Amino acid sequence: MSSLVEAVRAGRTAEVVSLLDGMPDPERRVHFPELKQLRVELRKAPWENRSRRAYPALHAAGAACQTGAAAVATWLAGADLRWSPAPTSVLLDVLGDREPAWLADVTHRLAARPVSSDVPYALMAGLVRLSGCAVPTTDAYVQGWMRHIATQFRSGTLVDRLRKDRHLPELVAALFEAGDLGTLWEWHYGKGPYSWTTALAQLTQEGVLERGAMVGACVARLLRGGSPADLRVFLSLLVSLELTRDEQKEHTADWLALTAGAPSTVASHAQSVLASLALDGEMTVRRLVEMSEGVLFRPEKKLVRAQFVLLGKVLRRDPGAAPELLPAVAQAFGHEDSDVQERALKLVERHEAALDGVDVRAELTQAAVQLVPGLRDRAARLLGAETVGDLAEAEPYEELLPPVPVPARLAPAPESAAELAEEVGALPASGGEVTAFERTLDGLVRHAHRDRAALVEALEPVLARRWWIEAEPQHFKADDFFRDDPFGLEVVLAALFGRVRIGTLQAAARQGSTERGCVHSGLSRAFDARLWEVAYRLRTEERLPFLLATPTWDTGLLEPDELVARLDTYRRLDARPGAADFAQALLRVRRDDRPAASTAAQMAAALGTAEGDRLARWLTAQGPLLPAQRRRTAGARILVELAELPELQDGFPAEFQRLGRPLSVYTDNWYCSQWDRDQHRYWLAVVPGRRELVAARVLRDVSAVAVDDTRGGAAVLPFLAEVEGEAGDAVHLCVAYGLGARHPQDRLSAVDALLVLAARGQLDAGRIGADLGELMRRGAVKPSRLAESIRTASATGAYSTVWEVLREALPLLLADLASPASGAAATPARGLGDLLAVAAECVEQTGARGDVAHLAQVAGRGGSSRLVTQARRLRASLARESAV
Repeated sequence: MSSLVEAVRAGRTAEVVSLLDGMPDPERRVHFPELKQLRVELRKAPWENRSRRAYPALHAAGAACQTGAAAVATWLAGADLRWSPAPTSVLLDVLGDREPAWLADVTHRLAARPVSSDVPYALMAGLVRLSGCAVPTTDAYVQGWMRHIATQFRSGTLVDRLRKDRHLPELVAALFEAGDLGTLWEWHYGKGPYSWTTALAQLTQEGVLERGAMVGACVARLLRGGSPADLRVFLSLLVSLELTRDEQKEHTADWLALTAGAPSTVASHAQSVLASLALDGEMTVRRLVEMSEGVLFRPEKKLVRAQFVLLGKVLRRDPGAAPELLPAVAQAFGHEDSDVQERALKLVERHEAALDGVDVRAELTQAAVQLVPGLRDRAARLLGAETVGDLAEAEPYEELLPPVPVPARLAPAPESAAELAEEVGALPASGGEVTAFERTLDGLVRHAHRDRAALVEALEPVLARRWWIEAEPQHFKADDFFRDDPFGLEVVLAALFGRVRIGTLQAAARQGSTERGCVHSGLSRAFDARLWEVAYRLRTEERLPFLLATPTWDTGLLEPDELVARLDTYRRLDARPGAADFAQALLRVRRDDRPAASTAAQMAAALGTAEGDRLARWLTAQGPLLPAQRRRTAGARILVELAELPELQDGFPAEFQRLGRPLSVYTDNWYCSQWDRDQHRYWLAVVPGRRELVAARVLRDVSAVAVDDTRGGAAVLPFLAEVEGEAGDAVHLCVAYGLGARHPQDRLSAVDALLVLAARGQLDAGRIGADLGELMRRGAVKPSRLAESIRTASATGAYSTVWEVLREALPLLLADLASPASGAAATPARGLGDLLAVAAECVEQTGARGDVAHLAQVAGRGGSSRLVTQARRLRASLARESAV
């Protein structure tokens, strides 16, 4: 061992620097292999005292003993070396004798690394000073500079420190190009007189920074877009610069672009600048038209209202501009919000005198076709009787619903072990598909029966990184891990490789989980029992030849003649069926086709086996049955309880009997370990044709997306809508909660479920509407969230379906406003006006007529709030006999 490496191991950094001083490059390179080997050694125990002691010296020595700039930069930024790095002064000392060009190369390579590399700014700045190179302007360097400047409290104010920095112009220019600076900008000094914004504005005012460049850079940065924090700080800087009128006029085109496409805060500022120019007569009418065309289609009502106010002021001051401006106003006739449409029409009505021009009238007539029917009538009267025919009625309404899902047959299990291994590896990426899971499980059983050694050999590369293969037994035992949860196919694969003891699997297969039951246990334990049974039989000599319960269809249903054929094969092979597998097969076998079930029952009875006789009795029994239900409330929630289902008690294994036991809202809510919501899809295939059993057990989970603002609980809803079975109270309540979910993805899942149920003719619109009304009154569902969901559903073309739902939901909410229990004026729920707007749009699209209880009282309230205006719109649409 060389004296240098010995000093490094001992952590004697000063000695290392002394030894390196004056050492020629060839000799330094000789030491590097030993230093590299030492680094590998230290990585195995980075937190030990000897490692922490050696790392600073190793950091410095490794950088000094390499001559390539790229290699040195990589060494200096090494993640393992950053935990205990050499002091910056030491690194600059050992590198300081290199050529300036070489040092500049190292500097820019370090600065080009990601911000997450945490290369010290002091090191990069020191190398800039030694090499005399141009200052880097990368994100890493700029953010490091900002942190360094902000933390030098003993060197005066922030303005003083910035003023002294000789690289200030280059680094400030780089601020506008770097990303994700907003949070850092606000974190140091925040807002106020000592902030970065104030400091840069002051330096610009003093002339230290060139004003034209600063203004242009701010505007360009806002045009480029970015995170809200970034836009906030650069907009604040732009405002602090206090642009002159000439500077504002110089960037007119930029303001126009920002009003049309920038986030609302930035667009509002650009709009205010342009409004000031327009009111002072320093912007042409053509520019104002261009501005209006960009703003009036934006969804932000504040921006649209401000634009109408500006247009009204300009028109009052200059009536001659009306022929150009009124067609621009009419662009808002196609806005999605009817309130915006009405504001636009009112502005046109106030300037009726300008409609004498034929071209103007023709443009407005063409645009008025986009108005909602009530406003379209007003526009027709305004534009003159001769134009009434131009405002044609839309074509007869036709409901648009998604295609009804068609069940798909499962493909056979892969023929070769190699193909099966590929499917095992791809299973996590399948998104939890039941078909992929069942095919893979059946394939594992078949190939293990056929040639277990070949299957294990094919699976070894795929499973090489599984924890139960890599883990040392003394640290983690698979038996402990799989005792209460099979974790899907993991227990089957671990058993196949002999990583779980037979005793553990036997106990799990016989007794099931030892955890306390919860509302999901009926489904989860039935699903798990089959996996434990398969894993146990794989470890014994009595392996299953294949699985009886593999479904025929992707919905989980199994055709009765297929099950009879499988039992016949078992009989010929003299194989003993697994109790859990056979029980699952009974639950999956189709019984709603009575002639097919009767024929299959005769064939099953002819087999002369106990399983054949059991299947024959099952097929001839009435089914599938559902237990009696009743609703119960729990806080803001409405939940469903189930009575006992005797059909699932007699002759089934204990883990399956739980499916038929009563379900209580109050006693079945113990601690639950079923955190993996992907299993909800598998549970639907446990009891295909009886989705109410599943819906009742996941109802509390789904309700949490609305009541507790959780995420992801509604992902099961589209699958719940696609499978077979009665759609009763539990299914409709699940969809109702999903429509009121906090997160958009959950609401989209609920909308998909609503439309699929409607397409299949299984949606009871009156029931779900009444549920939504009651849930909104109880506070479980917020009207504003429901409005978003229901608007999305109607936008697909399902206006009639949505209206039937709202027809039942709205009266419950309107009743509280029409006749408040306290006798005082009730405060409308936030979003109720939006719900009324969606209802009015649905009525206008479908031509529905009739009345909604309590609507007249709400529409008769004073004021012009969104609630009142939309109530009036809905009332008028329901009473409208024919379009003009």
